[in-house]
Amino acid sequence: MNQFRKNIKYTWIHKIRYFFYKLKLGKSGKNIIIERNVEFLRHPKKIFLENNIYIKEGSKMCVCNPEANIKIGENTTIGYYTFIFASESITIGKNCMIAPYVYIVDSDHGIKKNTLMNSQSNISQPIKIGNDVWIAAKVTILKGVEIGDGAVVAANSVVNKNIPPYEIHGGIPAKKIGERK
Repeated sequence: MNQFRKNIKYTWIHKIRYFFYKLKLGKSGKNIIIERNVEFLRHPKKIFLENNIYIKEGSKMCVCNPEANIKIGENTTIGYYTFIFASESITIGKNCMIAPYVYIVDSDHGIKKNTLMNSQSNISQPIKIGNDVWIAAKVTILKGVEIGDGAVVAANSVVNKNIPPYEIHGGIPAKKIGERK
C-alpha cells in the first residue's frame, strides 16, 4: 500500500456518503471514499466504480445521456475539482492517479459557419485511459483519446491524440517528452 492510501482515515462521514451514493450509482465497489461536494450528475446509474477508489472534494462526473457511461478501475484516485463528462464512454483503468483540476470530456460541438453554435450536433468519441497512468494537474483530455498503460501526462497539457504505453507527454497540444524507465 502506498504512503497516500496508508494515511487515509475512513471516517463515519465517508461511510454515510458511501451508503448514500451506493444507492444512486450503477456500481459502487468496496472501500470507496467520496469527499464532500462531489456530484454525480444526470444519469448516475451509468457510473461504475470498482474497489478502493478515492474521489476528492469538488469533483463532478456527468453521464450526459442514458446511452453513455463512466467506468473507473480499482485503486484509482480522482483529484480535487476534476470534471469527467461522458456523452459516449470514458474508461479509466486500475491504479491511476488523476491530479486536481483535470478535465476529461469525450465530446465537442460542430462549428459550421452558417448554423448557430448552440444548435449544432454534439460529436463524441470514447476516451480510454489505461492502467497505472498518472494525469498531472490541470490536464485536459479530449474526445477519442486513448492513453496507454503506464503513461504520464505533464501538468497543464491538452491531450488530443493517443499516447502510447509508458510514454511521458506534455504541452499544448501534448507531445512526447520522454519515457518511463
